[in-house]
Amino acid sequence: MEIESIAGFATITKNPNASEHLYKNILGLPLEKKDEYLYADKFPGSNHFGVWPLKMAAQACFGQDEWPSDIQEPSATIEFELADIAALEAAVQEMKGKGQQFVHEARTEPWGQVVARFISPEGILVGLSYAPWLHGKA
Repeated sequence: MEIESIAGFATITKNPNASEHLYKNILGLPLEKKDEYLYADKFPGSNHFGVWPLKMAAQACFGQDEWPSDIQEPSATIEFELADIAALEAAVQEMKGKGQQFVHEARTEPWGQVVARFISPEGILVGLSYAPWLHGKA
């Protein structure tokens, strides 16, 4: 077997209205609707797939091994890549202006990625990202 790409990624939500508000209205993703299913076909592909231990996610977000009990524990992560750091910081401010709370605002990870993260209504750790190597910069 030879997997060529990630064919799709979908959140599974108990609160479709809250999820639609986040992904369509706050993030502005070009989603269409069929019945209750929101989707975007031929959306630009994924550049990374990983299996991230919760302990490592807690370290990346909070600098500690344990996920804080007062913040919903994520079961997945997805990151949306932006053109540059200025675009990322502007997106964070735009989302905050629409009421989105962040686990942490934009900061540079040890591997060079700049990322701001928040928890979606489905419990997904969502990142707004700028990874220089995805833009031909290192």
